[in-house]
Amino acid sequence: MAHAALASSVALLPFHRVSGGGSKWVKLIPGLSRKQGTYLSFSRSSKREGCRFVASGAMGIDGGVAEVSEGEKAPTRYSWPDKKRPRVCILGGGFGGLYTALRLESLVWPDSKKPQVLLVDQSERFVFKPMLYELLSGEVEEWEIAPRFTDLLASTGIQFFQDRVKLLHPLDHLGINAPPGSGSGGTVQLESGLLVEYDWLVLALGAEPKLDVVPGAAEYALPFSTLEDALKVDNKLKALERRKFGKGSEIRVAVVGCGYSGVELAATISERLQERGIVTAINVETTICPTAPPGNREVAMKVLSSRKVQLLLGYFVRNIRKSRDAEESFYFRRNSEDPEMRKESGTAKGFEAEDDVEKLILELQPAQRGLQSQILEADLVLWTVGSKPSLPDLEPWDTPHELPLTARGQAETDETLRVKGHPRIFALGDSSALRDSDGKILPATAQVAFQQADFTGWNLWAAINDRPLLPFRFQNLGEMMTLGRNDAAISPSFIDGLTVEGPVGHAARKFAYLIRLPTDEHRIKVGMSWLAKSAIDSVASLQSTLTRVLSG
Repeated sequence: MAHAALASSVALLPFHRVSGGGSKWVKLIPGLSRKQGTYLSFSRSSKREGCRFVASGAMGIDGGVAEVSEGEKAPTRYSWPDKKRPRVCILGGGFGGLYTALRLESLVWPDSKKPQVLLVDQSERFVFKPMLYELLSGEVEEWEIAPRFTDLLASTGIQFFQDRVKLLHPLDHLGINAPPGSGSGGTVQLESGLLVEYDWLVLALGAEPKLDVVPGAAEYALPFSTLEDALKVDNKLKALERRKFGKGSEIRVAVVGCGYSGVELAATISERLQERGIVTAINVETTICPTAPPGNREVAMKVLSSRKVQLLLGYFVRNIRKSRDAEESFYFRRNSEDPEMRKESGTAKGFEAEDDVEKLILELQPAQRGLQSQILEADLVLWTVGSKPSLPDLEPWDTPHELPLTARGQAETDETLRVKGHPRIFALGDSSALRDSDGKILPATAQVAFQQADFTGWNLWAAINDRPLLPFRFQNLGEMMTLGRNDAAISPSFIDGLTVEGPVGHAARKFAYLIRLPTDEHRIKVGMSWLAKSAIDSVASLQSTLTRVLSG
């Protein structure tokens, strides 16, 4: 943790560009001045030499919170445009955070109570994650599913900072009846050094892949969770396609995990590679998509089988490492139970050295009785198993007021989505743990985050206007999965047993996601783009058909 320092002079940080009615610059004012109602406590730190000062303001907008230690510089305090209107800080710009901000913008407010909204995210782009697979298949362009926040929020009053959250200091234990603007909510310190006071806080920081559970996974496996991940996988596939072109050797891709993400990845990549590669999907359970509706699971199995995706079910990965040399690669091919691998062993010694240096070796351990250990060779390993919430750390001296967390690291909330014990903090999406009517924790899916954002926005309106808050009730609308450029599976909840698949399911899924894009302006742009692409594809298909007919 970094502490603020007492210094004779403090330099301003560079201005932060924000959006809100167009591009503008907000001046940041360095703070930590002693105002009325602010108290200083003095203690000696056991972790470092010298003394430590803690400044905490429960009253006054300039109070704020910062810890001051000798030898470090003071944080820069963010100056909200209006000193009287409520201040809402939203951490995370995914489905939960961005859609909560847009919901707040759409509600009708009394002039004196319309909140100032600050959205903070580490990326400059919002990412519509359910459609990252379409980047690999070439169906969509980056701007369509990953627009910049500044573009999305240009016509709103929402301000955006691209930054990372460092420390959180909640102060709502001091009382929830303090008037807006009192600083009673708490503060957030960002990695840039910016200190943001808030009246209301929304935690929607999502989750990050958990790669530290298997030796070698963090070094050699690629996750598929962010736009950067998708672009990295796409670039790796392009490099392998160039390197293997015309050599007669196949590209081998291993996908670890057969939940929705793993199955969608395996289906998309197998369609892209076709005869040029082999995709192997590994799952610890003996079935794919164990939580999916039976119809979706059956359609996925049919598609994977038709594309010759190899399924290794009932196995977990013990470790991942690089192949040491060409001889080891030849040995594993020759001793593999896969006949295709054994067939290639005769030519393995003839492979160029550069093809073998990059090989990865996965050691698989059986999770079910009756199975034997396996050794798998791959050019690319994709990891879709496990995630951990990205909640910020608290000030170390905040121990009595820590956020209640589950074993998985999610904040425990009540049914109104407020964090237990912290009435001015809301949490949703991957950041929260909320149980449904059956007592099960709601899954961390886009559908849940969409609906929670709607309720969070409304409950913030209710809290600011002294109205009763609504309990969140999840409505399962069904489940969708993509299986390639013209394949998908949809099981709507309102018709029991119905599963829409193939081109019809694919078109229905794209339309459902089109209307879920964040703003009307962006929906219109993307809709026109997709319509133009569809027309071009239809003309190309017609020309190809006519050519085949005319040629006999």
